Amino acid sequence: MWGALLRRGGRGAGGLRGLASGGPPWSQVVSEAEKIVGYPTSFMSLRCLLSDELSNIAMQVRKLVGTKHPLLDTARGFVYDSRNNLQMRGLVVLLISKAAGPSTADLSFQHNMVSGIYSSQRSLAEITELIHTAFLVHRGIVNIGELKSCNGPLKDMQFGNKMAVLSGDFLLANACTSLAQLQNTKVVELISSAIGDLVQGIYYENSKSSEENCLTDDICISTWKEQVFLSHSALLAKSCQAAMELAKHSTEIQDMAFQYGKHMSMSHKLHSDLQPFVKESSPDTVAFSLNSAPAVLHQEFLGREAWIKQIREAQGKGNIMDYKKLQGAIKAGKGVTSAIDLCRFHGNRALAALERFPPSEARAALANIVYAVTRFP
Repeated sequence: MWGALLRRGGRGAGGLRGLASGGPPWSQVVSEAEKIVGYPTSFMSLRCLLSDELSNIAMQVRKLVGTKHPLLDTARGFVYDSRNNLQMRGLVVLLISKAAGPSTADLSFQHNMVSGIYSSQRSLAEITELIHTAFLVHRGIVNIGELKSCNGPLKDMQFGNKMAVLSGDFLLANACTSLAQLQNTKVVELISSAIGDLVQGIYYENSKSSEENCLTDDICISTWKEQVFLSHSALLAKSCQAAMELAKHSTEIQDMAFQYGKHMSMSHKLHSDLQPFVKESSPDTVAFSLNSAPAVLHQEFLGREAWIKQIREAQGKGNIMDYKKLQGAIKAGKGVTSAIDLCRFHGNRALAALERFPPSEARAALANIVYAVTRFP
């Protein structure tokens, strides 16, 4: 089914290209998109990050240098993220705001727009990034019971956990304060429900990751998509919808913005899951999640019993996983090609949602983001 949809390709009524035609690389897509919205989104939450409170937290985090606490990697990502993923959500909110423009019901307020974007929509983009960053920080809490001596002294790792909780809560509190200042009940409801979705999705991930050495559940790809929507797509989808609500756009346009955010972020997650299986530059086999899309699809095609047998065969002494062996087994099956098809299927759904927006640089940038996350070697 997915392959048939992808082969339609061509240009849509609004001039959008089919996924087969490709597009510029991710770094170029982000750079060009930032020019369109008016400023680099790497400065999106700079006001909060440079506040006195967070500066004090940053000073405390320096005590973790020399340990392997994941909060350090998260902190480095605030300064430089080589994958250009950190500020992607706020950038998309700004782009879709500019692509939609002012609604016919709100033409009298165009003087409040800068570079075609309302100030309230820019605030929403910052809120979205603060929420995402807060949850990134909270994900850096480690299980003390599973620590090894090479990770660092126990007291330092416990201190790192306290810092992860406090700094994440601080960012989330700032996001909620800014959200209330938008004074829009529907937007507050949308973003609040997105935070609830994030909590539910991350709780599920954490509860399953500690079970039986990360063996996967017997789940189908539809269940996987439901879980990924909660933990990865809900925030962006509902933020895009909220941006349309702030500009008083119709429910139809709001739904199209939601659909774009949902399907683009699903493609983004699938693209990320596929990297260990499609990268040609790295000779080393990278450890991957057994709950990633290629593994889940591989299990569907292979059957639960045969999949568990492959996992057992890849486990050596001390239950240490031979990821290279397991990676080879997955690549030999249909899981990788099916995950690529699914990634492009969601990409096509995102492009279809964009057809409801008038042609513009911002819409073209949104399409280029889709092309970038559906390209594979």
